[in-house]
Amino acid sequence: MTLTTEQTDTELLRQVHAGQADAFTALYRRHQGPLYRYALLRCGSGEAAADIVQEAFMGLLTGRLGYDPLRGQLQHFLFGVARNLALKLDETRQRHPQLPEPSDDDGELELDTASDAAGPLARLLGNEMAEEVRRGLSLLPPHYRDPVILYELHDLSYQEIATVCQVDIGTVRSRLARGRAALAKRLHALQSAPPHDAHLA
Repeated sequence: MTLTTEQTDTELLRQVHAGQADAFTALYRRHQGPLYRYALLRCGSGEAAADIVQEAFMGLLTGRLGYDPLRGQLQHFLFGVARNLALKLDETRQRHPQLPEPSDDDGELELDTASDAAGPLARLLGNEMAEEVRRGLSLLPPHYRDPVILYELHDLSYQEIATVCQVDIGTVRSRLARGRAALAKRLHALQSAPPHDAHLA
């Protein structure tokens, strides 16, 4: 049977569980790219990202993950699975420094405005493989990193991010605003740093 682009994830999953290998291939091709990009920026390691993607799809293939189409889109479910796997990975490697949380006197109004404004940060994040962006994201606390990646790079709504991260919308807004502000500062610092060989001039 030839697969069509109109087939939904639910239909493809039904075929996967009926033993149709080409249905799994179609699902993998549809979701592997976004899931890998999320995992790469979330973990900062291509090897770790590949492991997360593999584990997520193996769980989907075997039915171990228990995806329920009535509870949301498959892509968002896979983001949630990848996030949980990344959190487990975080527990085993606490070597990377993290940016301090902004102080409360930064002002919630200013933070909320920053979270909704599409500016230079959004354009920088458009080049999701940029080394500076990866470095900056790796220094964000994970609970800030998740909403920034999902909102800026995958166009998820506040509600969808809340579902993936298992928090309320207010928390998503706050974390996104603080994460974007911290990342913007980090990227500005990286871009403003003099070249390594400046002292030779």
